[in-house]
Amino acid sequence: MFWSILSYQSFKRKLLTLENLKAVEDLPKAHLPSEVAYQVLINRLVAAEAQQVLDIKKEQDDLEGLVKMWSHQMKIPVSAMSLMIQTNQMSKQELKGQVFRLENDINNLLSYLKYKQENDDYRFTQISLKTSVSSVIKKFSSQCIAKKIQINLTGDSEVITDAKWLEFCLSQVIDNAIKYSPFESEIKIVINKQSIEIQDFGIGILKEDIPRLFEQGFTGYNGHEHQKATGLGLYMTKQILDRLGFDIVISSQIDQGTKVLIKKNK
Repeated sequence: MFWSILSYQSFKRKLLTLENLKAVEDLPKAHLPSEVAYQVLINRLVAAEAQQVLDIKKEQDDLEGLVKMWSHQMKIPVSAMSLMIQTNQMSKQELKGQVFRLENDINNLLSYLKYKQENDDYRFTQISLKTSVSSVIKKFSSQCIAKKIQINLTGDSEVITDAKWLEFCLSQVIDNAIKYSPFESEIKIVINKQSIEIQDFGIGILKEDIPRLFEQGFTGYNGHEHQKATGLGLYMTKQILDRLGFDIVISSQIDQGTKVLIKKNK
């Protein structure tokens, strides 16, 4: 009975110490094996909490950077429309293009936030790749008309995947192909067995930029020079394609164009 009372009192002292603890260094020096194990446990809990705080801080910093980046991105079409109004040179086609760009950036932001929250279920069904690609091409038809770009689509294949998220990924790739293609250019899209190859003949990508294309926030030389990139499109594309079971490989040469291969994993 006496030893039980002592053990209980010792336990109460440890609880009191823990309640008043401000730093791990304030813990009394451990002597007994049970006390050493107790301190090891406390150290692990403190380290885990500290890491959680750092993770939350990083996520907040990333979100803040994202908002700043996207705000800047959205200012471009707004400024263009404002200039057209001020100079009384508002072309219906140009206005339509700027509105589309603004809507596209907003939709990409919403998709990114949904992706980060991971609250959207993937719905896998058997689909036609040609149908998905054609849907995306139709979405960008006005941009192609404005730049007189011809998109040639050949082939078809069926895969089991999430049509909505695959089309989101295709939108990022085809949007880039259109952005960085010259006027009166061509984009070739070839569908083989469970794969899509998208070839443009635009400005190309620097060799040193290619390994970093899928990094979050990386825009590379083209993004800085032409102010057309947020650095999130290809990052999201790679992450989502991984979940859908696709590989993506990009090859490019300056002034000759870029080829993007999206292929279903075996």
